[in-house]
Amino acid sequence: MPLSFFKSKRVTPDLSFIGVDMHAHLLPGLDDGVQDVADSVRFIATLKEMGYHHFVCTPHILHGIHPNSPETILPALGIMQKALQEANVQVGTGAAAEYMVDLEMEDALKKHQTVMPLGKQYVLIEMSYAAPSPNIESVIFELQLQGYKPVLAHPERYNFFHHMPAQLTRLRDMGCLLQLNLLSLSDYYGTGVRRFAEKRVKENQIDFAGTDLHHQRHLDALIELSSQKSFYQLLQPLKLRNQELA
Repeated sequence: MPLSFFKSKRVTPDLSFIGVDMHAHLLPGLDDGVQDVADSVRFIATLKEMGYHHFVCTPHILHGIHPNSPETILPALGIMQKALQEANVQVGTGAAAEYMVDLEMEDALKKHQTVMPLGKQYVLIEMSYAAPSPNIESVIFELQLQGYKPVLAHPERYNFFHHMPAQLTRLRDMGCLLQLNLLSLSDYYGTGVRRFAEKRVKENQIDFAGTDLHHQRHLDALIELSSQKSFYQLLQPLKLRNQELA
């Protein structure tokens, strides 16, 4: 088989059709993501070369483990923005949060404590990988009461949905949007995750796509994935909402 056949399967990474990374752990020192601002700048510069022009950083807010708030997130954003300016990396940046759905989050919502949304209306939420949050529907309802649109992070990575996809459909029917991790379209998280993710994409159930970038291994895997023509053939037909957040 001619060498050109294999070359034809490879392309230069171009994620400009997504444009906005709305789920990434790029703020330094806040969670299990980037720890050093120099890495923040380096990762963002590389992602810019791959077609991104705006980044909404979403550190974890998880009671007792990552107790972040606007008081910790906004200063870290300022440090990163200054470093990007000094390095002449010209991109848009902002900050939101990835909220663990637990009793503490629900209590904070009911007390009308400050929420850090994606843009003006979307709120990124997550659950434990071990089991669904028992109050997930209550949190979705409360967010909507307050005028927000909940976005469930990486549903394909919750293995319990693989065995009961109707529960995920129910959340979507309630108005919860779904965010895909791009690396889920490779075998980075496992074959089962990839197959479930591909099915969600083919059934047009994905509203946002994010890198969920934490470290160099994620970036290397994303470069490899986005060098494959099949990746674009699968993903580009989606009508993603990422550009709304620029």
